[in-house]
Amino acid sequence: MKYFFRRGCWLPFLVLLLACSGKTQSREEAEAQNTKPNIIYILADDLGYGDLSCYGQTKFTTPHLDKMAAEGMRFTQHYAGSPVCAPSRAALMTGLHTGHTRVRGNYEVGPHGFGAGVALKPEDITVAEVLKKAGYKTGLVGKWGLGVAGTTGEPQQKGFDYMFGFLNQGHAHFHYPEYLYRNGQKVELPGNQNGKREQYAQDLFHQEALQFLDNNKNGQAPFFLYLALTVPHAEMLHPDDENLARFKGKFPEKPFVKKTQGKRIDDSLGTYNSSEMPHAAFAAMVTRLDAQVGQLLTHLKKLGLDKNTIVLFSSDNGPHKEAGADPVFFNSSGPLRGFKRDLYEGGIRVPLIVRWPGKIKAGSESNHISAFWDFMPTAAALAGTPSPATDGISFLPTLLGNTQDQQQHDNLYWEFHENKTSNQAVRQGDWKGIRHRPSGPLELYNLKTDLAEKNNVAEAHPEIVSRLETMLSKVRTPSEIWSLKDDRTSAPK
Repeated sequence: MKYFFRRGCWLPFLVLLLACSGKTQSREEAEAQNTKPNIIYILADDLGYGDLSCYGQTKFTTPHLDKMAAEGMRFTQHYAGSPVCAPSRAALMTGLHTGHTRVRGNYEVGPHGFGAGVALKPEDITVAEVLKKAGYKTGLVGKWGLGVAGTTGEPQQKGFDYMFGFLNQGHAHFHYPEYLYRNGQKVELPGNQNGKREQYAQDLFHQEALQFLDNNKNGQAPFFLYLALTVPHAEMLHPDDENLARFKGKFPEKPFVKKTQGKRIDDSLGTYNSSEMPHAAFAAMVTRLDAQVGQLLTHLKKLGLDKNTIVLFSSDNGPHKEAGADPVFFNSSGPLRGFKRDLYEGGIRVPLIVRWPGKIKAGSESNHISAFWDFMPTAAALAGTPSPATDGISFLPTLLGNTQDQQQHDNLYWEFHENKTSNQAVRQGDWKGIRHRPSGPLELYNLKTDLAEKNNVAEAHPEIVSRLETMLSKVRTPSEIWSLKDDRTSAPK
């Protein structure tokens, strides 16, 4: 766990000390913090590692995100917090991996109903709370999933001054919802009542994000905007407009017909609506997202906020296969094995693009191994404020080109509980270990030579297997809800 401390009156002493030691990290971080930058974190939903053309997509293009990468830094070894939504977002917000964070799964059978999940508690400090304490105006637009209205986890209780969007993850399955929430209050959407589809949630979020920028353009305080979008997550629907028309008839289609969600037989939360053209809808959803990111960056420049705003773009997990989505057709995982709900690379390795004009070298690429839980200490370092204890390491030195002083993770850890048995994965250096139940054998892959995880080399490297198994036995803390499930033993804590 890492800590970051404000320099304060110790700054002259530290400058002298660092000058003598030859280190430059603190100098560069201090320079970056002279004026606290605005921070925008854009999170796509279920966008795969290979779904952007700058990461290899060939069936459609994403010119605006490609341009963002050309003007900033593209990461090639960045990891989501989990292969599914809620725990991944919890890792992003709290800086803790799924062996430590409170939310370790979607928890669809909780006391608040389907999709409500587990609420964060007061002791679960979020990045929004840290930045708000540092003087930032904080906003959340889009999908939350870490506490519904009236719980300790709703956004207003977790550091956000402003919120508009979905609180319940099941509710976020609908791109034409009948209502959303603004600051804890339900907002009816008249254009979506009685089966109408006139107000696309993605478009509403885009307009809210632009308005948030307008409301905070005066520079009286820096701002943090968490723009947590809901595309290209199912359902596979898109407005019937010119953008969709570009893809009609371009791909083979297999219509998706609405089904039930588990044992549910009504139209309750979670059931995905039918889609006549899921392939066209997917391409249109991603390209619409791309265009709106471009519009947001243009708006920043128009407001004069461009050079003092760092923008990060990523996805919460790998690509999904729901409601007619077809990640195989689009090669959404790129060269990686697996999809959403897998602990293979395709389920957890995600794009990360970061842009900060004048600070981040344009067109740069980083193979630094990083994860969602690194965002908390990175944001704290950007704001020049202490970070709570986390599993993360600030990657600000990498962003500023100071790679010689970038600290490295000893290991990264994930656990997943939605299968019959609990799955675990750990990465240490180039070695990746996966097991599909706590008492099961460890699969071992060398990601440097086998990125696609095709060759299990566990038998050839028993000493590495033993080391990673020991690590798996120590890396997590007990959870009242998410015990490790095993089909051979009673569930260990």
